[in-house]
Amino acid sequence: MITWLYLFVAIAAEVIATSTLNATQSFTRLWPSLVVVCGYGTAIFFLTLTLKTLPVGIAYAVWSGVGVAMVAVIGWFFLNQKLDLAAILGICLIVAGVLIIHLFSRQAP
Repeated sequence: MITWLYLFVAIAAEVIATSTLNATQSFTRLWPSLVVVCGYGTAIFFLTLTLKTLPVGIAYAVWSGVGVAMVAVIGWFFLNQKLDLAAILGICLIVAGVLIIHLFSRQAP
């Protein structure tokens, strides 16, 4: 169970960092830049903790899949970025893939 908590923290940190990237204005603004650097550092640290238990393929698939979906939703709601039907369908398929891994894979504890 702690493995999934570590993975959730890694995902959350990566999503925060990625969502803040535009605010750095090419790393010319200090505070958003620090959020990005700390976010990615935290994400990698907690991903390494996850890899003590989960295989890298499973951990990375869940990390990237959930991260992509969350960043797209944050972009839609908070950054005024539009999603068309194809993008929404693709995100739903990514989430479905993560659920299949989590619920049915023997590699996921």
